[in-house]
Amino acid sequence: MAVGITGRDLSLDEVVAVARGRATVAPAAGALERMERARALADASAARGTPTYGLTTGLGVQKRATQESDDRGFQWRQIAESRAGVGPAAPPDVVRAAMLVLLNQMAGGSTCLRPALAERLAQALNDGGEPPVRLRGSLGASDLAAMADLAAGVFRDVELVAGEGLALINSSAFGTGLAALALADAERLVDAADVAGALSLEGFAANLAILHPAVERARPDPVLARTLARFRELLDGSFLWQEGAARNLQDPLTYRSTALLQAAARRAVDHALEVLAVELNSAQGNPLVSVEEGTIVSTGVYEVAGLSVALDYVRIALATMLTSASERSVKLLDTPWSGLPTGLLDQGGPDLGLSILAITSEALAAEAGTLAQPVSFLLTSTSGAEGIEDRASHLPLSARRLAEQVDAGEEVVAIELVVAAQAVDLRGSAPLGSGTKEVHRRVRRVVPVLRAGDAPPVDVEPVRALLRSGLTT
Repeated sequence: MAVGITGRDLSLDEVVAVARGRATVAPAAGALERMERARALADASAARGTPTYGLTTGLGVQKRATQESDDRGFQWRQIAESRAGVGPAAPPDVVRAAMLVLLNQMAGGSTCLRPALAERLAQALNDGGEPPVRLRGSLGASDLAAMADLAAGVFRDVELVAGEGLALINSSAFGTGLAALALADAERLVDAADVAGALSLEGFAANLAILHPAVERARPDPVLARTLARFRELLDGSFLWQEGAARNLQDPLTYRSTALLQAAARRAVDHALEVLAVELNSAQGNPLVSVEEGTIVSTGVYEVAGLSVALDYVRIALATMLTSASERSVKLLDTPWSGLPTGLLDQGGPDLGLSILAITSEALAAEAGTLAQPVSFLLTSTSGAEGIEDRASHLPLSARRLAEQVDAGEEVVAIELVVAAQAVDLRGSAPLGSGTKEVHRRVRRVVPVLRAGDAPPVDVEPVRALLRSGLTT
């Protein structure tokens, strides 16, 4: 079934389906009608000689220059002038997400783009014709460089009319699409970290008083309540609920605060998803065509600071979550903390067992921490376009850092799953929780239990693949 594009109700699930699942798209008839009316409004404004940025004028520092309506070549010259991107090509799913966001913006009827261009863009998505788009070069105050690459690839043989060159590139669709996919992955990572954290609690023989209902009564936080409920579900029926199962009255904070740390990460992701839901269905161009009021206004609606700030928040919360996950793995591998043999081997001896994974996990957690540095407040220059272009959201950078952080975070959580599964097997306590038992079984299908004399499973990629497929129980 095709995803209907209306300009008003695009969801993250639909972005993922089109970008990664290659679902087809179909612009709604009402959307094409709105685009037709918006274009007619732009044509009428140009015919009256009303000064309109990008429609009757030049761009940026050339805003005082007049754009001749019959100079069709100017549309492609301004696109060519904006193709200043550098670096590697963006992944195909990111390009497809950007194409979809741009298509949804077209469907909203806030640009002067003709319906034929929306139909062309939809056809490119349906045909799998995503063009090469360079990853770097946008400050997040319209993704001019990336969108110019996209426009050149999709519309290269189309004759553009006045205002369409600007309308195709004056959008933050690239950064928004990149952010959408990164947030989808971040949400999945938090879900997986819940599972890994619960299995670590069993591997450590931790004190489950941390999940007592008194915790949520004392802290009336719905996100925490939801997280505590998930941990109780994962650990339902676990030996840890039995009297005397806990080894300590108070475990280290990375164990004692597991649910609180996960709730903090989930709250950040939830907030960013709310901001994203608005941005996916918002206009991001200048000028803004208002069909309802019959006017065209000069605005700055391509400002996406809200989403960039939200991604900064997510990265900070994920860094806290991941450093804690790494520390749980380190403590499980260390006899004074876990009470289990060093390296989690079933016999003594000179072998290191899984100990080396502690170093890898700490290195990845450190990398995740460096990627948490906020970028949304960065101001590189105030001199652009005679001082008018003095703001930048850095959304593409913020989103790219989140994607990189999630990439490292998946390895941290995969290591925790491998280490926790080994600790559970070595401790030999039973039964496991209804949820953790299933996850343990799935981990053991791709990574066997380690015995003395065995070569350790240094490669955790099979578990990472398991994580990416979803660890929901």
